[in-house]
Amino acid sequence: MRAACRAARPEQRRLGFVPTMGALHAGHISLVRAARQQCDAVAVSIFVNPTQFGPKEDFSKYPRSFERDRETLEAEGVAILFAPSTEEMYPPGATTFVAVEGLSEKLCGRSRPGHFRGVATVVAKLFNIVEPDCAFFGQKDAAQAAIIRRLVRDLDLDVEIVVCPIVREPDGLALSSRNAYLDSQQREQATVLYRSLMRVQTLADTGESDSARLIAAALEVFEQEPAVRLDYFEIVDRDTLDPVANTSQGALVAVAAFVGSTRLIDNIVLHGAG
Repeated sequence: MRAACRAARPEQRRLGFVPTMGALHAGHISLVRAARQQCDAVAVSIFVNPTQFGPKEDFSKYPRSFERDRETLEAEGVAILFAPSTEEMYPPGATTFVAVEGLSEKLCGRSRPGHFRGVATVVAKLFNIVEPDCAFFGQKDAAQAAIIRRLVRDLDLDVEIVVCPIVREPDGLALSSRNAYLDSQQREQATVLYRSLMRVQTLADTGESDSARLIAAALEVFEQEPAVRLDYFEIVDRDTLDPVANTSQGALVAVAAFVGSTRLIDNIVLHGAG
């Protein structure tokens, strides 16, 4: 993989990298296309990373569709596909992990202990292997993006992080590989995440900037879908992930909820008065 990536970027050519866990959808493809626009060659990884799944989470059931994914990436003009085994990424006796402390315990990290340690570790390893000029991530995983930005800054990694917009279904549901778990009724219920965010956006657009009032309005939307169990609804600083009392300087509005046994996340960015 290292040799292939170095061969793909002679004479200062830029290599873009899109790390994925496979089960590719239009959101992933939007990252690939952004990488193709901004770079001379694109590498994609497919690796369902076991260290970011908790003991009661869906690692064994996580959707896997390697051949379809490979064909999709080939059609998109991806130069290099890296699909390592678990044994390659975590050799026997591996005991080294990367932890971005202070961020990894917030938002999804609070309800998924160890999740972001697994994410930071595998991303650092992939960056070391691929050595990309740019790496592309989706805004849907906003906490992950903040953690990776901090990881790159703190470890002086020579890679530019590009965060691309969320891709949505026509009814607003953020695209996710986990959407495949939803039956038709749950699929309809799942739109409550987006509807709650849009309620906040509408209020913010009319001048409301008090986070407590914005959150209260979002929770009213959730009360209309009692079958959906809210994990969190928070308004935080985009970089520190700390709660903010007022959104006038901009903020990240993030939500996570269980639809049946499927945990979904979504977010919007409020840009503030400035």
